[in-house]
Amino acid sequence: MALSKTNYLNFSAMGKPTVKQMLTTVVMLSVPAILAQLTSVVMQYIDAAMVGNIGADASASIGLVSTTTWLLSGLCSSLAMGFSVQIAQLVGAGRDDDARSTFRQGILLCLSFGLLICAVALCISPNLPTWLGGEPEIKRDASRYFFVYALSLPSPQMRMLFSSSLQCSGDMKTPSFLNIMMCFLDVVFNFFFIYPTRKITLFGFELAVFGAGLGVMGAAIGTALADYVTMLFMMLVCIFKSDKLSFRLGGNWRIRKNTLLAALRISVPSAFEHAIMCTGYICSTLIIAPLGTVSVAAHSLAVTAESFCYMPGYGIGSASTTIVGQSIGAERRDIAKRFSWCAVLLGVSVMTFMGFLMFFGAEFMFSLLSSDVLVRSLGADILKIEAFAEPLYAASIVCTGALRGAGDTLVPGILNLVSMWGVRITLSLLLVPHLGLYGVWIAMALELCFRGIIYLVILARGKWLRRQVGI
Repeated sequence: MALSKTNYLNFSAMGKPTVKQMLTTVVMLSVPAILAQLTSVVMQYIDAAMVGNIGADASASIGLVSTTTWLLSGLCSSLAMGFSVQIAQLVGAGRDDDARSTFRQGILLCLSFGLLICAVALCISPNLPTWLGGEPEIKRDASRYFFVYALSLPSPQMRMLFSSSLQCSGDMKTPSFLNIMMCFLDVVFNFFFIYPTRKITLFGFELAVFGAGLGVMGAAIGTALADYVTMLFMMLVCIFKSDKLSFRLGGNWRIRKNTLLAALRISVPSAFEHAIMCTGYICSTLIIAPLGTVSVAAHSLAVTAESFCYMPGYGIGSASTTIVGQSIGAERRDIAKRFSWCAVLLGVSVMTFMGFLMFFGAEFMFSLLSSDVLVRSLGADILKIEAFAEPLYAASIVCTGALRGAGDTLVPGILNLVSMWGVRITLSLLLVPHLGLYGVWIAMALELCFRGIIYLVILARGKWLRRQVGI
Protein backbone atom coordinates (compact mmCIF):
# COMPACT_ATOMS: atom_id res chain seq x y z
CA MET A 1 0.00 0.00 0.00
CA ALA A 2 2.83 2.35 -0.86
CA LEU A 3 2.21 5.89 -2.01
CA SER A 4 3.43 7.04 -5.39
CA LYS A 5 5.44 10.24 -5.72
CA THR A 6 2.16 12.13 -6.03
CA ASN A 7 0.54 10.30 -3.10
CA TYR A 8 -1.92 8.54 -5.42
CA LEU A 9 -3.32 5.29 -4.03
CA ASN A 10 -4.66 2.46 -6.20
CA PHE A 11 -7.81 1.78 -4.17
CA SER A 12 -9.33 -0.59 -6.74
CA ALA A 13 -6.40 -3.02 -6.32
CA MET A 14 -6.09 -2.58 -2.56
CA GLY A 15 -6.97 -5.42 -0.21
CA LYS A 16 -8.17 -4.93 3.35
CA PRO A 17 -5.66 -2.59 5.02
CA THR A 18 -4.78 -2.88 8.69
CA VAL A 19 -5.36 -0.07 11.16
CA LYS A 20 -1.63 0.63 11.22
CA GLN A 21 -1.51 0.86 7.42
CA MET A 22 -4.51 3.19 7.34
CA LEU A 23 -3.12 5.49 10.04
CA THR A 24 0.24 5.55 8.25
CA THR A 25 -1.45 6.49 4.98
CA VAL A 26 -3.59 9.19 6.59
CA VAL A 27 -0.53 10.64 8.33
CA MET A 28 1.53 10.63 5.12
CA LEU A 29 -1.24 12.40 3.23
CA SER A 30 -1.97 14.78 6.10
CA VAL A 31 1.53 15.88 7.09
CA PRO A 32 2.18 18.14 4.06
CA ALA A 33 -1.21 19.84 4.48
CA ILE A 34 -0.76 20.14 8.26
CA LEU A 35 2.67 21.71 7.85
CA ALA A 36 1.24 24.18 5.34
CA GLN A 37 -1.65 25.02 7.65
CA LEU A 38 0.61 25.44 10.68
CA THR A 39 3.04 27.59 8.73
CA SER A 40 0.08 29.64 7.54
CA VAL A 41 -0.99 30.14 11.14
CA VAL A 42 2.51 31.16 12.21
CA MET A 43 2.53 33.70 9.42
CA GLN A 44 -0.92 34.90 10.47
CA TYR A 45 0.50 35.46 13.95
CA ILE A 46 3.30 37.54 12.49
CA ASP A 47 0.82 39.34 10.23
CA ALA A 48 -1.49 40.09 13.16
CA ALA A 49 1.45 41.17 15.32
CA MET A 50 2.65 43.55 12.59
CA VAL A 51 -0.75 45.21 12.45
CA GLY A 52 -1.37 44.85 16.20
CA ASN A 53 1.75 46.84 16.98
CA ILE A 54 0.20 49.81 15.19
CA GLY A 55 -2.57 49.79 17.82
CA ALA A 56 -5.93 48.32 18.81
CA ASP A 57 -7.76 50.39 16.18
CA ALA A 58 -5.74 48.78 13.40
CA SER A 59 -6.50 45.27 14.63
CA ALA A 60 -10.17 46.15 15.09
CA SER A 61 -10.49 47.57 11.57
CA ILE A 62 -9.34 44.28 10.05
CA GLY A 63 -11.39 42.26 12.53
CA LEU A 64 -14.53 44.17 11.61
CA VAL A 65 -14.50 43.03 7.97
CA SER A 66 -12.83 39.65 8.51
CA THR A 67 -16.14 37.79 8.69
CA THR A 68 -17.14 39.17 5.28
CA THR A 69 -13.80 38.17 3.78
CA TRP A 70 -14.39 34.66 5.18
CA LEU A 71 -17.78 34.59 3.50
CA LEU A 72 -16.39 35.49 0.09
CA SER A 73 -13.45 33.15 0.53
CA GLY A 74 -15.90 30.38 1.44
CA LEU A 75 -17.86 30.96 -1.76
CA CYS A 76 -14.64 30.68 -3.77
CA SER A 77 -13.73 27.49 -1.93
CA SER A 78 -17.17 25.99 -2.56
CA LEU A 79 -16.99 26.43 -6.32
CA ALA A 80 -13.45 25.01 -6.42
CA MET A 81 -14.68 22.02 -4.41
CA GLY A 82 -17.41 21.34 -6.95
CA PHE A 83 -14.73 20.43 -9.48
CA SER A 84 -11.98 19.02 -7.23
CA VAL A 85 -14.26 16.38 -5.64
CA GLN A 86 -15.17 15.20 -9.14
CA ILE A 87 -11.47 15.05 -9.97
CA ALA A 88 -10.83 12.86 -6.90
CA GLN A 89 -13.56 10.39 -7.86
CA LEU A 90 -12.53 10.33 -11.54
CA VAL A 91 -8.89 9.68 -10.64
CA GLY A 92 -10.02 6.92 -8.26
CA ALA A 93 -12.03 5.39 -11.11
CA GLY A 94 -8.99 5.52 -13.43
CA ARG A 95 -10.63 8.10 -15.74
CA ASP A 96 -7.71 10.50 -15.92
CA ASP A 97 -8.70 12.09 -19.24
CA ASP A 98 -12.14 12.98 -17.86
CA ALA A 99 -10.44 14.37 -14.74
CA ARG A 100 -8.35 16.70 -16.91
CA SER A 101 -11.42 17.85 -18.84
CA THR A 102 -13.23 18.54 -15.58
CA PHE A 103 -10.23 20.56 -14.41
CA ARG A 104 -10.29 22.70 -17.56
CA GLN A 105 -14.01 23.37 -17.20
CA GLY A 106 -13.30 24.38 -13.61
CA ILE A 107 -10.76 26.94 -14.79
CA LEU A 108 -13.30 28.65 -17.08
CA LEU A 109 -16.12 28.77 -14.56
CA CYS A 110 -14.02 29.67 -11.51
CA LEU A 111 -12.34 32.56 -13.33
CA SER A 112 -15.74 33.93 -14.37
CA PHE A 113 -17.09 33.63 -10.84
CA GLY A 114 -13.97 35.23 -9.35
CA LEU A 115 -14.40 38.28 -11.56
CA LEU A 116 -18.10 38.50 -10.67
CA ILE A 117 -17.65 38.50 -6.90
CA CYS A 118 -14.73 40.91 -7.29
CA ALA A 119 -17.12 43.42 -8.88
CA VAL A 120 -19.76 42.89 -6.18
CA ALA A 121 -17.23 43.28 -3.35
CA LEU A 122 -15.83 46.49 -4.84
CA CYS A 123 -19.33 47.96 -4.91
CA ILE A 124 -20.02 47.28 -1.23
CA SER A 125 -16.55 48.20 0.12
CA PRO A 126 -17.34 51.89 0.91
CA ASN A 127 -20.39 51.10 3.06
CA LEU A 128 -19.52 47.71 4.56
CA PRO A 129 -17.93 48.99 7.82
CA THR A 130 -21.04 51.12 8.49
CA TRP A 131 -23.37 48.17 7.84
CA LEU A 132 -21.32 46.08 10.30
CA GLY A 133 -21.68 48.67 13.06
CA GLY A 134 -18.03 49.75 13.15
CA GLU A 135 -17.01 52.73 15.27
CA PRO A 136 -16.02 55.92 13.41
CA GLU A 137 -12.30 55.66 14.17
CA ILE A 138 -11.92 52.31 12.38
CA LYS A 139 -14.31 52.67 9.42
CA ARG A 140 -11.83 54.29 7.02
CA ASP A 141 -9.11 51.67 7.47
CA ALA A 142 -11.66 48.84 7.38
CA SER A 143 -13.08 50.08 4.08
CA ARG A 144 -9.64 50.42 2.50
CA TYR A 145 -8.58 46.97 3.65
CA PHE A 146 -11.71 45.40 2.17
CA PHE A 147 -11.32 47.34 -1.09
CA VAL A 148 -7.87 45.85 -1.68
CA TYR A 149 -9.12 42.41 -0.70
CA ALA A 150 -11.96 42.75 -3.23
CA LEU A 151 -9.49 43.56 -6.02
CA SER A 152 -7.57 40.37 -5.24
CA LEU A 153 -10.57 37.99 -5.29
CA PRO A 154 -9.95 36.36 -8.71
CA SER A 155 -6.58 35.20 -7.39
CA PRO A 156 -7.76 33.24 -4.29
CA GLN A 157 -10.57 31.75 -6.39
CA MET A 158 -8.10 30.31 -8.90
CA ARG A 159 -5.52 29.40 -6.25
CA MET A 160 -8.15 27.37 -4.39
CA LEU A 161 -9.11 25.56 -7.60
CA PHE A 162 -5.50 24.72 -8.45
CA SER A 163 -4.64 23.73 -4.88
CA SER A 164 -7.69 21.53 -4.25
CA SER A 165 -7.42 19.92 -7.70
CA LEU A 166 -3.80 18.96 -7.05
CA GLN A 167 -4.71 17.61 -3.61
CA CYS A 168 -7.67 15.60 -4.88
CA SER A 169 -5.59 14.18 -7.72
CA GLY A 170 -3.22 12.85 -5.06
CA ASP A 171 -0.52 15.55 -4.92
CA MET A 172 -0.59 16.90 -1.36
CA LYS A 173 3.03 18.07 -1.25
CA THR A 174 3.13 20.67 -4.02
CA PRO A 175 0.16 22.84 -2.91
CA SER A 176 1.32 22.55 0.69
CA PHE A 177 4.81 23.79 -0.20
CA LEU A 178 3.42 26.65 -2.27
CA ASN A 179 1.01 27.69 0.50
CA ILE A 180 3.98 27.80 2.88
CA MET A 181 5.78 29.99 0.35
CA MET A 182 2.74 32.29 0.20
CA CYS A 183 2.91 32.83 3.94
CA PHE A 184 6.55 33.87 3.83
CA LEU A 185 5.83 36.19 0.90
CA ASP A 186 2.99 37.73 2.90
CA VAL A 187 5.36 38.60 5.74
CA VAL A 188 7.98 40.04 3.37
CA PHE A 189 5.48 42.17 1.49
CA ASN A 190 3.85 43.33 4.75
CA PHE A 191 7.27 44.36 6.06
CA PHE A 192 7.63 46.83 3.22
CA PHE A 193 4.01 47.99 2.83
CA ILE A 194 2.78 48.37 6.42
CA TYR A 195 5.58 50.41 7.96
CA PRO A 196 7.20 53.69 6.83
CA THR A 197 10.83 54.04 5.78
CA ARG A 198 12.92 53.45 8.89
CA LYS A 199 16.37 52.60 10.16
CA ILE A 200 17.24 49.17 11.50
CA THR A 201 20.41 47.80 13.07
CA LEU A 202 21.83 44.66 11.46
CA PHE A 203 25.10 43.08 12.60
CA GLY A 204 26.07 46.38 14.19
CA PHE A 205 25.36 48.43 11.08
CA GLU A 206 22.51 50.92 10.79
CA LEU A 207 20.58 50.52 7.55
CA ALA A 208 17.77 52.54 6.01
CA VAL A 209 14.88 50.25 5.00
CA PHE A 210 12.26 51.42 2.54
CA GLY A 211 8.65 51.31 3.66
CA ALA A 212 5.42 52.52 2.07
CA GLY A 213 3.87 53.33 5.46
CA LEU A 214 0.36 52.28 4.41
CA GLY A 215 -0.62 50.66 7.71
CA VAL A 216 -3.73 48.51 7.51
CA MET A 217 -4.03 49.02 3.75
CA GLY A 218 -0.43 47.87 3.40
CA ALA A 219 -1.33 44.59 5.11
CA ALA A 220 -4.06 44.03 2.51
CA ILE A 221 -1.70 44.82 -0.37
CA GLY A 222 0.97 42.48 1.00
CA THR A 223 -1.49 39.62 1.33
CA ALA A 224 -2.93 40.22 -2.15
CA LEU A 225 0.50 40.23 -3.81
CA ALA A 226 1.52 37.04 -1.98
CA ASP A 227 -1.69 35.39 -3.15
CA TYR A 228 -1.20 36.37 -6.79
CA VAL A 229 2.39 35.10 -6.88
CA THR A 230 1.39 31.78 -5.30
CA MET A 231 -1.58 31.38 -7.64
CA LEU A 232 0.71 31.78 -10.67
CA PHE A 233 3.06 29.06 -9.39
CA MET A 234 0.08 26.76 -8.67
CA MET A 235 -1.18 27.32 -12.21
CA LEU A 236 2.20 26.48 -13.75
CA VAL A 237 2.44 23.26 -11.74
CA CYS A 238 -1.07 22.18 -12.75
CA ILE A 239 -0.58 22.97 -16.43
CA PHE A 240 2.94 21.66 -16.97
CA LYS A 241 4.00 19.35 -14.11
CA SER A 242 1.01 17.46 -12.67
CA ASP A 243 0.95 13.73 -13.43
CA LYS A 244 -2.85 13.79 -13.60
CA LEU A 245 -3.87 17.31 -14.69
CA SER A 246 -1.17 18.56 -17.07
CA PHE A 247 -2.47 19.98 -20.35
CA ARG A 248 0.15 17.96 -22.27
CA LEU A 249 -1.69 14.75 -21.30
CA GLY A 250 -4.98 15.62 -23.05
CA GLY A 251 -8.45 16.81 -22.11
CA ASN A 252 -10.79 19.40 -23.63
CA TRP A 253 -12.37 22.74 -22.76
CA ARG A 254 -15.95 21.97 -23.76
CA ILE A 255 -18.44 22.67 -20.97
CA ARG A 256 -20.27 19.43 -20.28
CA LYS A 257 -23.73 19.45 -18.78
CA ASN A 258 -23.14 16.51 -16.44
CA THR A 259 -19.90 18.05 -15.12
CA LEU A 260 -21.58 21.39 -14.52
CA LEU A 261 -24.59 19.81 -12.79
CA ALA A 262 -22.33 17.68 -10.61
CA ALA A 263 -20.31 20.78 -9.68
CA LEU A 264 -23.51 22.61 -8.74
CA ARG A 265 -24.74 19.68 -6.64
CA ILE A 266 -21.54 19.91 -4.62
CA SER A 267 -20.92 23.66 -4.70
CA VAL A 268 -24.39 25.07 -3.99
CA PRO A 269 -24.94 23.22 -0.67
CA SER A 270 -21.33 23.99 0.29
CA ALA A 271 -21.81 27.67 -0.55
CA PHE A 272 -25.04 27.58 1.44
CA GLU A 273 -23.08 26.11 4.35
CA HIS A 274 -20.41 28.82 4.13
CA ALA A 275 -23.09 31.51 3.85
CA ILE A 276 -24.80 30.15 6.96
CA MET A 277 -21.57 30.04 8.92
CA CYS A 278 -20.24 33.38 7.77
CA THR A 279 -23.51 35.27 8.16
CA GLY A 280 -23.46 33.79 11.65
CA TYR A 281 -19.94 35.19 12.09
CA ILE A 282 -21.13 38.55 10.76
CA CYS A 283 -24.03 38.46 13.21
CA SER A 284 -21.50 37.73 15.96
CA THR A 285 -19.51 40.78 14.82
CA LEU A 286 -22.67 42.89 15.09
CA ILE A 287 -23.18 41.55 18.62
CA ILE A 288 -19.55 42.24 19.58
CA ALA A 289 -19.12 45.66 17.88
CA PRO A 290 -21.14 47.61 20.51
CA LEU A 291 -18.85 46.19 23.23
CA GLY A 292 -16.08 48.53 22.04
CA THR A 293 -12.76 48.53 20.20
CA VAL A 294 -10.94 46.43 22.82
CA SER A 295 -13.50 43.63 22.53
CA VAL A 296 -13.47 43.71 18.72
CA ALA A 297 -9.65 43.60 18.66
CA ALA A 298 -9.47 40.84 21.31
CA HIS A 299 -12.06 38.77 19.46
CA SER A 300 -10.29 39.16 16.10
CA LEU A 301 -6.87 38.26 17.51
CA ALA A 302 -8.29 35.34 19.52
CA VAL A 303 -9.73 33.89 16.31
CA THR A 304 -6.26 34.16 14.77
CA ALA A 305 -4.70 32.55 17.85
CA GLU A 306 -7.21 29.70 17.85
CA SER A 307 -6.36 28.87 14.24
CA PHE A 308 -3.04 27.55 15.55
CA CYS A 309 -5.09 24.78 17.16
CA TYR A 310 -7.63 23.88 14.49
CA MET A 311 -5.58 24.19 11.29
CA PRO A 312 -4.03 20.71 11.76
CA GLY A 313 -7.58 19.40 11.73
CA TYR A 314 -8.19 21.03 8.36
CA GLY A 315 -5.02 19.39 7.02
CA ILE A 316 -6.30 15.99 8.10
CA GLY A 317 -9.73 16.87 6.71
CA SER A 318 -8.13 17.58 3.31
CA ALA A 319 -6.50 14.16 3.38
CA SER A 320 -9.85 12.61 4.30
CA THR A 321 -11.52 14.27 1.30
CA THR A 322 -8.85 12.91 -1.05
CA ILE A 323 -8.95 9.35 0.35
CA VAL A 324 -12.74 9.10 0.48
CA GLY A 325 -13.17 10.65 -2.98
CA GLN A 326 -10.67 8.33 -4.65
CA SER A 327 -11.88 5.21 -2.81
CA ILE A 328 -15.53 5.88 -3.70
CA GLY A 329 -14.51 6.49 -7.31
CA ALA A 330 -12.85 3.05 -7.19
CA GLU A 331 -16.07 1.55 -5.72
CA ARG A 332 -14.35 0.76 -2.41
CA ARG A 333 -16.80 2.18 0.11
CA ASP A 334 -15.58 -0.27 2.74
CA ILE A 335 -12.16 1.38 2.64
CA ALA A 336 -13.71 4.86 2.60
CA LYS A 337 -15.51 4.20 5.88
CA ARG A 338 -12.50 2.70 7.65
CA PHE A 339 -10.17 5.45 6.47
CA SER A 340 -12.62 8.15 7.56
CA TRP A 341 -12.69 6.81 11.13
CA CYS A 342 -8.89 6.62 11.24
CA ALA A 343 -8.74 10.23 10.07
CA VAL A 344 -11.21 11.27 12.80
CA LEU A 345 -9.14 9.48 15.44
CA LEU A 346 -5.99 11.23 14.27
CA GLY A 347 -7.68 14.64 14.05
CA VAL A 348 -9.19 14.43 17.54
CA SER A 349 -5.86 13.32 19.03
CA VAL A 350 -3.87 16.12 17.41
CA MET A 351 -6.36 18.88 18.21
CA THR A 352 -6.78 17.71 21.82
CA PHE A 353 -3.04 18.13 22.27
CA MET A 354 -3.13 21.52 20.52
CA GLY A 355 -6.01 22.60 22.78
CA PHE A 356 -3.89 21.71 25.80
CA LEU A 357 -1.07 23.90 24.49
CA MET A 358 -3.50 26.72 23.69
CA PHE A 359 -4.98 26.72 27.20
CA PHE A 360 -1.63 26.99 28.97
CA GLY A 361 -0.03 29.23 26.35
CA ALA A 362 -2.83 31.77 25.89
CA GLU A 363 -1.03 34.63 27.63
CA PHE A 364 2.15 34.03 25.66
CA MET A 365 0.22 33.94 22.37
CA PHE A 366 -1.36 37.31 23.05
CA SER A 367 1.93 38.82 24.16
CA LEU A 368 3.02 38.29 20.55
CA LEU A 369 -0.16 39.57 18.97
CA SER A 370 -0.85 42.89 20.64
CA SER A 371 0.88 45.64 22.57
CA ASP A 372 -2.40 46.69 24.25
CA VAL A 373 -2.61 45.37 27.83
CA LEU A 374 -6.42 45.25 27.89
CA VAL A 375 -6.59 43.39 24.58
CA ARG A 376 -4.00 40.89 25.84
CA SER A 377 -5.85 40.15 29.07
CA LEU A 378 -9.30 39.77 27.53
CA GLY A 379 -8.02 37.78 24.54
CA ALA A 380 -6.15 35.26 26.68
CA ASP A 381 -9.23 34.67 28.85
CA ILE A 382 -11.59 33.94 25.96
CA LEU A 383 -9.00 31.73 24.24
CA LYS A 384 -8.89 29.46 27.28
CA ILE A 385 -12.65 28.97 27.03
CA GLU A 386 -12.34 27.71 23.47
CA ALA A 387 -9.62 25.17 24.31
CA PHE A 388 -12.21 22.81 25.84
CA ALA A 389 -14.11 22.55 22.55
CA GLU A 390 -11.16 21.51 20.36
CA PRO A 391 -11.58 17.67 20.47
CA LEU A 392 -15.16 17.76 19.20
CA TYR A 393 -14.35 20.62 16.84
CA ALA A 394 -11.75 18.28 15.32
CA ALA A 395 -14.38 15.60 14.84
CA SER A 396 -16.64 18.00 12.94
CA ILE A 397 -13.79 19.19 10.68
CA VAL A 398 -12.59 15.72 9.68
CA CYS A 399 -16.10 14.31 9.30
CA THR A 400 -16.94 17.20 6.99
CA GLY A 401 -13.87 16.34 4.89
CA ALA A 402 -15.04 12.72 4.58
CA LEU A 403 -18.58 13.73 3.60
CA ARG A 404 -17.23 16.14 0.98
CA GLY A 405 -15.08 13.41 -0.53
CA ALA A 406 -18.29 11.43 -1.04
CA GLY A 407 -19.90 14.47 -2.66
CA ASP A 408 -22.25 15.06 0.28
CA THR A 409 -22.29 18.79 1.01
CA LEU A 410 -26.02 19.13 1.71
CA VAL A 411 -26.00 17.43 5.11
CA PRO A 412 -23.15 19.63 6.46
CA GLY A 413 -25.08 22.69 5.29
CA ILE A 414 -28.22 21.68 7.15
CA LEU A 415 -26.32 20.69 10.30
CA ASN A 416 -24.39 23.95 10.36
CA LEU A 417 -27.60 25.95 9.91
CA VAL A 418 -29.08 24.35 13.02
CA SER A 419 -25.82 24.53 14.94
CA MET A 420 -24.81 28.11 14.13
CA TRP A 421 -28.18 29.84 14.38
CA GLY A 422 -29.96 27.52 16.78
CA VAL A 423 -27.12 27.23 19.28
CA ARG A 424 -24.29 29.77 18.85
CA ILE A 425 -26.20 32.93 17.91
CA THR A 426 -29.10 32.21 20.25
CA LEU A 427 -26.80 31.59 23.22
CA SER A 428 -24.66 34.63 22.35
CA LEU A 429 -27.70 36.92 22.42
CA LEU A 430 -28.70 35.48 25.78
CA LEU A 431 -25.24 35.63 27.39
CA VAL A 432 -23.70 38.86 26.05
CA PRO A 433 -25.86 41.24 28.15
CA HIS A 434 -24.55 39.50 31.28
CA LEU A 435 -21.04 38.31 30.33
CA GLY A 436 -19.95 40.57 27.47
CA LEU A 437 -17.37 39.03 25.11
CA TYR A 438 -17.02 36.04 27.44
CA GLY A 439 -20.62 35.13 26.61
CA VAL A 440 -19.88 35.00 22.87
CA TRP A 441 -16.98 32.59 23.38
CA ILE A 442 -18.86 30.38 25.84
CA ALA A 443 -21.64 30.10 23.24
CA MET A 444 -19.05 29.32 20.57
CA ALA A 445 -17.46 26.53 22.62
CA LEU A 446 -20.81 24.91 23.40
CA GLU A 447 -21.88 25.10 19.76
CA LEU A 448 -18.66 23.46 18.53
CA CYS A 449 -19.18 20.57 20.97
CA PHE A 450 -22.77 20.16 19.78
CA ARG A 451 -21.63 20.22 16.15
CA GLY A 452 -18.94 17.59 16.71
CA ILE A 453 -21.37 15.17 18.36
CA ILE A 454 -23.88 15.49 15.52
CA TYR A 455 -21.21 14.90 12.86
CA LEU A 456 -19.99 11.76 14.63
CA VAL A 457 -23.54 10.42 14.63
CA ILE A 458 -23.86 11.12 10.88
CA LEU A 459 -20.53 9.43 10.14
CA ALA A 460 -21.50 6.38 12.20
CA ARG A 461 -24.85 5.94 10.43
CA GLY A 462 -23.04 5.61 7.09
CA LYS A 463 -25.70 6.94 4.72
CA TRP A 464 -23.15 9.34 3.24
CA LEU A 465 -21.30 6.34 1.73
CA ARG A 466 -24.11 5.85 -0.75
CA ARG A 467 -23.56 9.30 -2.25
CA GLN A 468 -21.69 9.81 -5.53
CA VAL A 469 -21.52 12.94 -7.66
CA GLY A 470 -22.73 11.28 -10.86
CA ILE A 471 -19.42 11.21 -12.70
